[in-house]
Amino acid sequence: MKLTLTLTILIIAAALLPGLCAEEQTGQPNPESEAMAGQRLDVKQASDLESALTMHPDDLPSRTKLLGYYFMMRLSSPDAKERDREHVLWIIRNRPEAGIAGLAYCQIDAIRDGDGYDEARRLWLEQTKSNSQNTAILGHAAAFLLIHDRDLAESLLKQAQNIEPKNPQWPERLGHLYALQNGKTNAARSLEQYEKAQTGDNSEKSRFYRLDELAKSAIEAGELEKAAQYAGDLLREAQKYPGDWNYGNAIHHANIVLGRIALKQGHAKEANEYLLKAGQTPGSPQLGSFGPNMSLAKELLEAGEKDTVLKYFELCRKFWHMGGQELDGWVKEVNAGKVPQFGANLVY
Repeated sequence: MKLTLTLTILIIAAALLPGLCAEEQTGQPNPESEAMAGQRLDVKQASDLESALTMHPDDLPSRTKLLGYYFMMRLSSPDAKERDREHVLWIIRNRPEAGIAGLAYCQIDAIRDGDGYDEARRLWLEQTKSNSQNTAILGHAAAFLLIHDRDLAESLLKQAQNIEPKNPQWPERLGHLYALQNGKTNAARSLEQYEKAQTGDNSEKSRFYRLDELAKSAIEAGELEKAAQYAGDLLREAQKYPGDWNYGNAIHHANIVLGRIALKQGHAKEANEYLLKAGQTPGSPQLGSFGPNMSLAKELLEAGEKDTVLKYFELCRKFWHMGGQELDGWVKEVNAGKVPQFGANLVY
């Protein structure tokens, strides 16, 4: 269950990156930062904020901090889950356009809280009907529905795209939605949308960020020439941003894609070299938390390249400090002649 929730959070965060960046550019308070500040509250501080909200229910920064406070606690505390649900539903009813409404902090997991999810879903549908031209609300509703009501999320994203056909955010998020679904056809649809977003985007940095998704969707679609082009572009562009949070991701994922291409073309030696280059990434917030991608490692193990994969595991320890236990388990399985079930680490 914990793994499923963690992966869900990662998916939602990735889907909402364009929207978050847009809000930061307006100079408005960053809801992500406020929610993260809430995670540092102690029990008394949270209780004081709850008391203050009874007098000033429209205090959005305080409510955002509380959503951050309850974010992980809701997994183990029934009371925290109830309080978290109340704040999420308040946001949807009263401030559906607010930045926090579209972030993972404002999600309700349908598996752990089916009643809460159903009520939130109902409220979001009401909001999208009442605000059918408000793309912020359409986008936030789509984010909430992304995991459990994907067809509805797709419809809302297309609705927003029709309203703002030149906004690269909408093909970006449609590309992500299709990337979450299995199959070569969906990968091709994902690639098409990401390319549409790339063509219409004037931001050099966001174009750099998107190269990662373009390379991955291209290889899944079987477009090896495009995948190689985008992965190569990603490595070159990364050199312009050595201090950027995405630099380590770019080095890691570009080499994974290039290695998978090499292996598909029968060049096992090159694929081994790319895997080790991927492991030499300096790391990133995402790689440090969720860990490295294991798709190339899995394919190399299936091709009998055990030694290189074991070296890769050791390289990954340098940036994935939280993953020692998983890596130890994978090492034992590989040494026993098995291919581990890498689970969420097969997802980029």
